[in-house]
Amino acid sequence: MTHDADTMGYEVGYDEAGKVQIIEGAAREDASDLPVAAQQTALDGGCTASAGTMEAAARAAGKSDILDQYAKDYPQGPHDQPQSMCPAFGSLRVGLRMKRVATVLSGSACCVYGLTFVSHFYGARRSVGYVPFNSETLVTGKLFEDIRESVHDMADPDRYDAIVVTNLCVPTASGVPLRLLPKEINGVRIVGIDVPGFGIPTHAEAKDVLAGAMLNYAREEVKAGPVARPVGGKHARPTVALLGEMFPADPMMIGAMLAPMGLAAGPVVPTREWRELYAALDCGVAAAIHPFYTAAIREFQAAGRKIVGSAPVGHDGTAAWLAAIGDAYNVKPDQIAAAQNAFLPAIKGALSGAKINGTVTVSGYEGSELLVARLLIESGADVPYVGTACPKTEWSRADAEWLAAKGVKVKYRASLEDDLAAVDAINPDLAIGTTPVVQHAKERAIPALYFTNLLSARPLMGPAGAGSLAQVVNAAIAGKEKMDTMRAFFEGVGKGDTAGVWEGAPNLRPDFRALHQKKLDKMARAAQAEQMI
Repeated sequence: MTHDADTMGYEVGYDEAGKVQIIEGAAREDASDLPVAAQQTALDGGCTASAGTMEAAARAAGKSDILDQYAKDYPQGPHDQPQSMCPAFGSLRVGLRMKRVATVLSGSACCVYGLTFVSHFYGARRSVGYVPFNSETLVTGKLFEDIRESVHDMADPDRYDAIVVTNLCVPTASGVPLRLLPKEINGVRIVGIDVPGFGIPTHAEAKDVLAGAMLNYAREEVKAGPVARPVGGKHARPTVALLGEMFPADPMMIGAMLAPMGLAAGPVVPTREWRELYAALDCGVAAAIHPFYTAAIREFQAAGRKIVGSAPVGHDGTAAWLAAIGDAYNVKPDQIAAAQNAFLPAIKGALSGAKINGTVTVSGYEGSELLVARLLIESGADVPYVGTACPKTEWSRADAEWLAAKGVKVKYRASLEDDLAAVDAINPDLAIGTTPVVQHAKERAIPALYFTNLLSARPLMGPAGAGSLAQVVNAAIAGKEKMDTMRAFFEGVGKGDTAGVWEGAPNLRPDFRALHQKKLDKMARAAQAEQMI
């Protein structure tokens, strides 16, 4: 027991842990006041340095323009560090899903290992390049030379259309200038991006970083002269480009709904091959299905394309979206009405035949949380809270207003604490959210569904999406009795003395110790006797 002079009290200690000096990082808001010498601090601390220190080092190293643009595109929320996966996973996933595109990571070995592990967990079927470094190569600039040499070695036009080089936190903080890489080597495009955890809040927005960089590259190619047509050729009808990853059946359903207006669904951005970028830019209207694709939207606007928010989800959403697309393309009112009349009755029928009875909270970091909430409400569910880790943008305004009119609390840039508090306060019949939200709900015997794997893997658009959620949601709500049984069975496990963590002095039981010691002595004597025999 030691005396604490600061509090005039006493502290119980069992080891020397209380004497360990804690190194505290600088607060994020103080990052601008840090000296230029913070660059070396960031390098010395690596990815363990504070977000403020890393940002200050990056600005000192000449990355202010990039960070300022990221601050405009992806405004920070209540938390400094992403509460989703490392943001670089988003851009990595976009590159790995594209044909004839190679990916090279520049970052700490531990970060690269984690990112490649997760990417393969999510189905990546190709290798990820890595340029190793140490403090010497980082500080002297040799790392950039190694990266340049690597892309020169990889630039085989028979294998690749493009090579994506991604700076993670430490190379960004040290100012590795990917902008100085050649734009093209042997006919292979070189795309360099910075995806630091201290500049991009979520991995969903990192998808936009790479998608926007590729669209910018493709747009400059189009301006320079003729480009290759997509493998499927140019569509005969005017197209609508679709922003945001979605279930494979959704683009086909959207295409069917656009057909009565003489329109067609264009490529989905992020695309699956480079040529699709040209086809996407060739559209007349870009639909911001996922509203956080700020950089991609900027490229479409620079190409003179109109942007339409929301999505054809549910009855009301589909009616409004078809009208907005028709207006953007100056389609005649009777054609818009024909498209609406062709699908709205089927959607209404699907919704009425797949009712959801229960209170549901929705949270996630995919960007489609508001759309899922709309569909749940039109299916009959009570949805008092929707939390999304993505920022508020103009392109989600219609969805937010519709939800607010239904009495829904919409929280942009929702932190994990926001989502957990909503579950505790509402005590819903079902909690839809991220892994920690699901875990928290199940600890309270509340049925829960993981948003990314179970909700994003289902159609949302048109008649197909109208009844897609009811089965899985109703099945989960019906499991409440099982949750109660499991909670009763495991009551007390992992808490108190069974948690494996003691905050106070353990309860000493000499009688138990003596009894256990007798058993040990008996076993020892038996073993000794057996050995003698």
